[in-house]
Amino acid sequence: MDVHSSPALVIAIDGPSGAGKGTVSRVVAERLAYRHVDTGAMYRAVAWLALQRGTDLADAGAVASLAGAATFAFDAGSVTLEGHDVTAAIRTPEIDRAAAVVAQHAPVREVLVERQRGYGRHGGVVMEGRDIGTVVFPGADVKIYLDASASERARRRATDTGHAAGRASGGVTQVARALEERDRADRTRAASPLTLASDALYIDTTDLAVPAVVARVMAAVEAALTRSAR
Repeated sequence: MDVHSSPALVIAIDGPSGAGKGTVSRVVAERLAYRHVDTGAMYRAVAWLALQRGTDLADAGAVASLAGAATFAFDAGSVTLEGHDVTAAIRTPEIDRAAAVVAQHAPVREVLVERQRGYGRHGGVVMEGRDIGTVVFPGADVKIYLDASASERARRRATDTGHAAGRASGGVTQVARALEERDRADRTRAASPLTLASDALYIDTTDLAVPAVVARVMAAVEAALTRSAR
């Protein structure tokens, strides 16, 4: 089936940090000529903006106002906020911690979820995050949940040259602690916790190379396109 001439789908890819969401989502989006949206980067960008403007991260209303007014752009893996390239600036340990706080706020999530739905309203999107298949697009055409062992996720993050946390002192051990804290926050927060959708395809990427994971996702996409053509 020619995916480029088929109906535009909404593909939701969820999972914890270090499971491979970013890499796999970008490759799949490129294969399909779809838009790629990293929703985690949106929370990071809002946290970065709040810190830059001296906004109290604990003030849910104030942070939500920033999120509602902010202008985002995603292009080939880069993230632009208010016209500034913040791709590297939002991938630091400080922003990791700040984003975890921001993501706890229901008003912030309400604002960003609405914007995310706008990005995917007409399909043709690969959207990655932690609540895409459960909250943002519960009716997504394809739902994927990527996971990996805690040790493998820490190793990946520690060697990720695009993330400053990987270069922090303490190496894998420190990164593992940070991921454990983020996992706990994501899975226990009241607003849109990280969870596996009942109809998502679960893929453990611990021992899989990226091409193998992409192949499984593309097989799920092909199956969805076949269903839509019936």
